Amino acid sequence: MGKNYQFLIHKAKALTSSKLIWFTSPVSSTLIPIRNALISVSDKSGLETLCRKLHEWGVRIYSTGGTAKSIQSMSIPIFPVEELTKTPEMLDGRVKTLNPAIFGGILARRDHPEDLNEVKDHNLTLFDLVVVNFYPFQQHLNKTIDEQTPFIDIGGPSLIRAASKNHRWVTVLSDPKDYPAFLTSASPNRGVDLPFRLEMAKKSFLRVSQYDWGIFSEWEKSDFPQRIDLSKQTSLRYGENPHQRAAWSGTPDWQILQGKELSYNNLLDSEAATQLVADFAVGALAIIKHGNPCGVAWGGEPVAELFSRAFEADSKSAFGGVVATNQPIDSNAANLLAEVFLEVIISPRFEPEALTILAKKKNLRLIQWPQPHFQKYEIRASMGGWLIQERDCFKKPTEFRLVTSGPTPSESDVQEMQGAWKVCKHVHSNAIVLVKNQRTLGIGGGQVSRIDALEIALQKATGNCEGAILASDAFFPFRDSIDRLRGLGIKAVLQPGGSQRDQEVIEACQELKIPLYFTAERHFRH
Repeated sequence: MGKNYQFLIHKAKALTSSKLIWFTSPVSSTLIPIRNALISVSDKSGLETLCRKLHEWGVRIYSTGGTAKSIQSMSIPIFPVEELTKTPEMLDGRVKTLNPAIFGGILARRDHPEDLNEVKDHNLTLFDLVVVNFYPFQQHLNKTIDEQTPFIDIGGPSLIRAASKNHRWVTVLSDPKDYPAFLTSASPNRGVDLPFRLEMAKKSFLRVSQYDWGIFSEWEKSDFPQRIDLSKQTSLRYGENPHQRAAWSGTPDWQILQGKELSYNNLLDSEAATQLVADFAVGALAIIKHGNPCGVAWGGEPVAELFSRAFEADSKSAFGGVVATNQPIDSNAANLLAEVFLEVIISPRFEPEALTILAKKKNLRLIQWPQPHFQKYEIRASMGGWLIQERDCFKKPTEFRLVTSGPTPSESDVQEMQGAWKVCKHVHSNAIVLVKNQRTLGIGGGQVSRIDALEIALQKATGNCEGAILASDAFFPFRDSIDRLRGLGIKAVLQPGGSQRDQEVIEACQELKIPLYFTAERHFRH
């Protein structure tokens, strides 16, 4: 057998005769002519285009059940698999392709004389193309297990695995989305090349894995993920830096209305901003930079006013930031937003007039996300493995326990504290947030010492702390941060509590006559 050629045996059956003709022919080791195809699909999208082209090429199409009827309705001749198996479909269609006559024709290695002798001895048909997809189990998730069971595919995954295993000789198409690429790449006498067959095999093994895992996950009903689907969906230009590759995985329920391609960092900041405003039941707007909020405002006023107040909190850091709001953006807000260099704006809806105004900034990315939802779990690489955790959510309203003497806070004070605590959850640790009149005054985040975070927040507030609420994402380990508040007019301090020096911190607040509230809930964010 030559180095660059393999001997390929094909069975040809004349349409007007039952005589079998066997022959050998030298073919390229990477190109397999398409003579026989097996087609059995639940998702019939794109099927007619594919079958018409195969028929035009003279390909002999074998099919099963409902697929055969669909192809026949297109006036395209098919051959039932029973012609090969010599066995009718059984058990209400559960058994139709699970037969050596089918799997032998898929798994036979064309460069193994022993395989080809068995193919000849058993009068098997060699399949060059296998087109199969699955029963739609995922469309029946709200049913009982007994109701779901009929929609578990057995033959489909088996056929796909067999064709994928023997991709050296067989092309497998397990998704209608792959048909156009196949029709573009293939020709009847040359087939498709080995790299294409390998790519289809890899995709098909992934689809089988996802299908099986979907069944397990549905029946397991675990309250913690056994597996997270990270199948690649969309390639990004690069990761955090140009030398890093990146991709986004998922099915978007948001829409990009304009602007440049989204980057890895854009997506991270967009998620952070949208999560923050989603924590507010009232109108809210957040400006995010490098994963941290630099300005947040909330309340009942129009979006234009929310943006003005959030931007005023730290206009320098807002340059090149990402803005998210939980309210529709109108023309008034658009006019203000257009005056600032921003990377992304996210909103449930953009009014037509707003889109016209913002369209002048062609690179500005606009994302319309009507009903944001977020993954329940977060995943990160660590120590050669993976860390998985639940997303940090407010599972119930935060209760603020006053641990110093003082009057009971008013309803407006409680609302202000709730806002401060919500913002604090979204700031990288160590985090300090200063809030007044339903907007941030200063934010210090991502510091290795809490007093450094406090100093940054005070600097951002530019001395305007009279009547402000201060929130800390974790406990104060020493009283030095409290002592730093002397004479600033801080109205209240929020922290989780739990330090060995809690009493020392309480006494410091008592001395300065600053009410101290424990939340009993920490919000570290690394």
